[in-house]
Amino acid sequence: MSKHLFYLSSEQLAAYQWQGGRLSGGSVFSHDADGIARFMDYLDSQPLMPALLLTDLVEEDFQRINVPHVGGMGGRKLLQRRLQQQYRETPYRHYEIQGRMADGRRDDMVLLAALTNPASVQPWLDALDQLQIPLAGLYSTTLLSTALVHKLGLRDEHLLLLTQQTGGWRQSYFQNGQLKFSRLTAAINRDGQPIDLGTETAKTQQFLTSVRLMGRGNVLHAVVIAPVASTPVLEGQCEDGPETSFRFLALRHVATRLRLRSDELQVNELAAQLADPMLLTLLARQHGIRQYPLGSVRRHFKLWRIRRVLYWGSAALGTASLLWMGANLWQARDAQQQSGTLMAEAASYDQRYRSVMAAMPPSVTSTANMRAAVNVERMLGTQAPAPLEMAAMVSAALEQTPQIRLLQLDWKAMQGDGATPPAPTQGDGRQAAPISSALLGIPTKPAQSLLLEAEILGDQDDYRAAVDHMNRFAQQLASNPRLTVAIDKPPLDTRSSVKLSAKAGPASEDAHARFSLILVWKP
Repeated sequence: MSKHLFYLSSEQLAAYQWQGGRLSGGSVFSHDADGIARFMDYLDSQPLMPALLLTDLVEEDFQRINVPHVGGMGGRKLLQRRLQQQYRETPYRHYEIQGRMADGRRDDMVLLAALTNPASVQPWLDALDQLQIPLAGLYSTTLLSTALVHKLGLRDEHLLLLTQQTGGWRQSYFQNGQLKFSRLTAAINRDGQPIDLGTETAKTQQFLTSVRLMGRGNVLHAVVIAPVASTPVLEGQCEDGPETSFRFLALRHVATRLRLRSDELQVNELAAQLADPMLLTLLARQHGIRQYPLGSVRRHFKLWRIRRVLYWGSAALGTASLLWMGANLWQARDAQQQSGTLMAEAASYDQRYRSVMAAMPPSVTSTANMRAAVNVERMLGTQAPAPLEMAAMVSAALEQTPQIRLLQLDWKAMQGDGATPPAPTQGDGRQAAPISSALLGIPTKPAQSLLLEAEILGDQDDYRAAVDHMNRFAQQLASNPRLTVAIDKPPLDTRSSVKLSAKAGPASEDAHARFSLILVWKP
């Protein structure tokens, strides 16, 4: 991903671009109002890209503290309070937990770091904020050198890494691979002469011993990353001693291991003399690291990242839509071809059918009539009226009332209006009238009526019991769904309009009270 890389020292800011894994640019802007104005003009002429700001300042302080081991949000709040108490005058603060102590209550060992002079950084951040440049992070060459030590595989217990950068010689002390202290020394002394690197290393070692970062008798392994041309002079200044060991690494060799690539002569010449391009390459290839906080200045980067996600999402959605549309067009074309094939097959079958039908003798009726006849036959088989259902209902009621003896049944199918169809004319030589389709169960099953005549077994003079038996029998029939029961003739007619009559003398043994019921069932 393309990005801006800015290298800030106490005197100037150098602007680079990172594109396709290659470093280019190197425009330099002085740390004054004119330099900042030219820097803003430079940014106006560049495409909008995320930016990383790498600092190499003298005003960077490091402190080591031990705090109680507290996990979660409480531990983070505790460290933030200690960090704020240590550096109240600057918002650019950072902490790193470097493990736990081996004895006692096993407190956390924490390295506190801060840029103690915000004025060295703030004007450049204000310019980036004014132009809404998506600044992703603020970094330090000292904190970044931890990654450099790991890349080079330097595993000495007491390691002093020396690199020459724009601001001078950076000396960073590592204990078991963890940064503990760093100082920046000017490359030229007050007399205008190059500093003696061996002397400066001795001063650093003396300080480390005084603050008990190193014990007496421990060997300090100093690794010097310098150009090949400067190595003979530096080797003359740096002599091994009982507690000091020097090792030189060629700057070009280290840059190659970090995959520094550039097509510009200016960048290559600078990379052969100073470690700035090498450190910028290391920063550009790092992912997900956070060092000094930016506060509200970082909001432009968050908005840029959201826009980028939306752009990529829209592109993915558009691509998916095009693929879906192409698939639909392909399926439509395939379906059209299949439709043409099916139509051709249908035409072929139709032609063969007509040829076969033309060769066959004429049929009695058409296919449609035959299909209709089959449908009518099926409807007659399932919906034609029959007395079986009503006979089953009567049989069930007779089982419940054994005092009733069946004498006669008169079953008929009823028309749609509920009327009984007229009986066909017989014996006059004329053709009987056709039967209505409704009586045959077309389109629905017709209603049916049944005239039931029965007698009541028992004493013929006990008309109250006869009436009770008839009513019980009628109620048993009426319990069937869609069946209505009407009394046509009771065993004893008690209406006022009917004359009561009887015969004196002994009753016949075969005489029983008779009654008749009219049953109507609507399936």
